[in-house]
Amino acid sequence: MTVPTEPVGALIRRWREHRRRSQLDVSLAAEVSTRHLSCLETGRANPSREMIERLCEELDVPLRERNALYLAAGFAPVHSERPFTGLGAAGDVVRSILTAQEPSPALAVNVCWELLAANRAMSAFLRDVPPELTRPPINVLRVTLHPDGLAPRIRNLGQWRRHVLRRVRRQLERTVAPGLAELLAELEGYPALVPGPAEDDTASGDLAVPMRVATEHGDLALLYTTTVFGSPRDVTLDEIAIETFYPADPTTARLLRAMRQAHEDGG
Repeated sequence: MTVPTEPVGALIRRWREHRRRSQLDVSLAAEVSTRHLSCLETGRANPSREMIERLCEELDVPLRERNALYLAAGFAPVHSERPFTGLGAAGDVVRSILTAQEPSPALAVNVCWELLAANRAMSAFLRDVPPELTRPPINVLRVTLHPDGLAPRIRNLGQWRRHVLRRVRRQLERTVAPGLAELLAELEGYPALVPGPAEDDTASGDLAVPMRVATEHGDLALLYTTTVFGSPRDVTLDEIAIETFYPADPTTARLLRAMRQAHEDGG
């Protein structure tokens, strides 16, 4: 849990400015007077629990940081933070989704892309990754872009690397999650390849950028989707994302089915 080191008003102002919103804009949307919002931000007035919730909803403050605002205002945190294994029915939903995606690789990660769970198809991709990259907590972006990880097998590594870095920057902008800035700096420090012929997909007709990865069964072209829980009340659940990699072409679909069959046959 984030321990606040600033008054609640300063935290409210910081999130408002971080979202690039004016006091007038936020006060109108949250149905509070601009004068009262100003008093809250300067510490001349103290927010109620209900006011904190309204402002956090309007500013899209992550649940982890909402708890920090409650603490700074002198209230007990509202949102629990259970371990992934203690999420009960929600955890069962995650595992069911992962299993249902077979033979497409799928995994669940937290806000810093640390692996929480994966299906068998995804586990196969991690089989040949060096142990130093797969010691818990496994960071799937580190595994993907590290020179000793999957990077040498990604045909469009330069293109995929740029996409991943943009995505981490957007995540950092949205959540300000601890550890994300350090992860971004680490990923940016990995070698960047000069784009080759496989990097230019502008004329390929793809509807989305695929990850093109080489396997012993052949090259795969994979599109990914991200699934999150609606209306979470728990910090852990709020930070979970399920990433599924689907075939971008018929050849990849056939190869994924063949890879599943080979695994089931013990090959």
